[in-house]
Amino acid sequence: MIRASGAVGFQGHTDTVSSSRLTNAVAASLAVAAISLCLIVTLTVLSTKATMAMGLPV
Repeated sequence: MIRASGAVGFQGHTDTVSSSRLTNAVAASLAVAAISLCLIVTLTVLSTKATMAMGLPV
């Protein structure tokens, strides 16, 4: 078997796979999703506490 000349393993030249605009767009969408999730959890906890404070009608 003949080994090809050039870089071996991870020592070769690395190319950027995506543009910086795409990376920034993905990062921004992940940030918005994280903030939305935190807001949903906060509203759920607050509404649960409000429901528990009302008590159950008997």
